[in-house]
Amino acid sequence: MSDILKEIEEKIATVKTTATRRNVGIVREVSDGVAKIEGLDDAMLNEMLDFGDGITGLALNLEETEVGAIILGDYTHIKEGQEVYTTGKLLQVPVGMGLLGRVVNTLGQPLDGKGPINYKTTYPVEKIAPGIIKRRSVNQPVQTGIMAIDAMIPIGRGQRELIIGDRSTGKTAICIDTIINNARLNREAEEKGDESYRKLYCIYVAVGQKQSSVAQTLNILEREGAMPYTIVVVAAASDSATNQYLAPFAGCAMGEWFMDNGMDALIIYDDLSKHAVAYRQVSLILKRPSGREAYPGDVFYLHSRLLERAARLNEKNGNGSLTALPIIETQLGDVSAYIPTNVISITDGQIFLETDLFYQGVRPAISVGISVSRVGSAAQIKAMKQVAGRIKLDLAQFRELAAFAQFGSDLDAATQAKIDRGKRIVEIFKQPQYHPVPVEIQAAILWAVQNGFFDDVPVEKVKDCQDKMTDYLVTRKPGLLNRIRIEKVLDDVTANELKTAIKEFKNFYK
Repeated sequence: MSDILKEIEEKIATVKTTATRRNVGIVREVSDGVAKIEGLDDAMLNEMLDFGDGITGLALNLEETEVGAIILGDYTHIKEGQEVYTTGKLLQVPVGMGLLGRVVNTLGQPLDGKGPINYKTTYPVEKIAPGIIKRRSVNQPVQTGIMAIDAMIPIGRGQRELIIGDRSTGKTAICIDTIINNARLNREAEEKGDESYRKLYCIYVAVGQKQSSVAQTLNILEREGAMPYTIVVVAAASDSATNQYLAPFAGCAMGEWFMDNGMDALIIYDDLSKHAVAYRQVSLILKRPSGREAYPGDVFYLHSRLLERAARLNEKNGNGSLTALPIIETQLGDVSAYIPTNVISITDGQIFLETDLFYQGVRPAISVGISVSRVGSAAQIKAMKQVAGRIKLDLAQFRELAAFAQFGSDLDAATQAKIDRGKRIVEIFKQPQYHPVPVEIQAAILWAVQNGFFDDVPVEKVKDCQDKMTDYLVTRKPGLLNRIRIEKVLDDVTANELKTAIKEFKNFYK
């Protein structure tokens, strides 16, 4: 008899501890991926809730009488009156090297049919950004392979550089080129056994895009051999607003693992305009008050806490970095709208793509006037600093003078020379998609521009001359290019050798 009583007492004690540990609530209302729950007195903000049947939710609204939660997964199975339990855990996603080469959803579950993901660690989706004491200044370049960006608007490891422009102006193309170029550099370092080169791993977060667009991007990355160094996080347009809202944070957590382990990572948010719309949708269903353009008041905080997590850590904290390239889509070039101004003020510079330039055939269609990198030449190798110093100024002056020169025919020789030089720089910076240019070739070509070797080439033949010069240097002068790549500087000896090589080429080209 005593044994039976003892067993009953133990069961009661177990039930009591479970009841105190697991707060229970009842679903009062469910709609559009959002549930209102009564009775969850001890729920905490961003705590995971268990709806049963493998469905989880996230507590976002803590009110006096109810909790508003967003549901991760299929909310159609949730019914009114159903029990919900608190878990005491934050939402976590898998992280680590096992995710490279994989396509995953917001929760880090595979979408590519290549079997389960091999991971040992998980990271919380929401995490406080590294403090100032842990950081160091940005001084290592992210080589995009796009000459106009590497020369005029350089991006450093640990920087946040906004890519902004209207629909279909080549914003994603810039990011894909950057991934392809860094995959090539990673591969070359592996083949040569170069341990001094710090590999850059990439995370591409697709928010609210058509699945056909995502599939096209994946095909390009596979074709160019970039997938082994890339993680793709997908929250497509067909996914719930909840998934689209959480996807950038999940991708950021995956990138932070590389940074915390002394490695370098690059994360692309494509794009944060759709992310803000998804958050607005979730917030309005949760009955949060709407502000300007119906966005909730904390949409600025949403993006700032996401982008602040990009950093370059100091030696004491592992010397890792996370670089962020957020994308924002504007309407008719209006950079003064709510979300564009928010993200411009959070980031360390912006690359603005102009529709008019795009349709004139200037691609990438970078507007030199309002594009800026607040890190600047600190994120360039010395050879690029030497040759690119005046290029941006020359191009900006050309754009001003070209607009002015339309109204008059009599120009002095100095003005005409600036216009002629500007036309040639515009041609040099035109670049086909998915063909990133190595930095040593960029330095050689820009040196030739700066020293007037293109001045006598007709504008319509500049691109042809540039392509043939590149072929000549790659096939006939590989040692010279290799020296520029390794030494990262154009000293007098290298400059003289480059001058001789280009003169030889010009004789051959004529």
